[in-house]
Amino acid sequence: MHQAHVSALQAKHAGLEARIIEESQRPLPDMATLSRLKKEKLKVKEEMSGLTEH
Repeated sequence: MHQAHVSALQAKHAGLEARIIEESQRPLPDMATLSRLKKEKLKVKEEMSGLTEH
């Protein structure tokens, strides 16, 4: 269960990274969207970090 949760978080993190890259490469990136995606990615990373440290 624990590893499955970490794997799901890693997939979510990768998906967010892809969306950030996609948005930042647009001619007129939406800075609010980029900010929201980056914050969400950070939360996922922190959650992964907390799970893998235990």
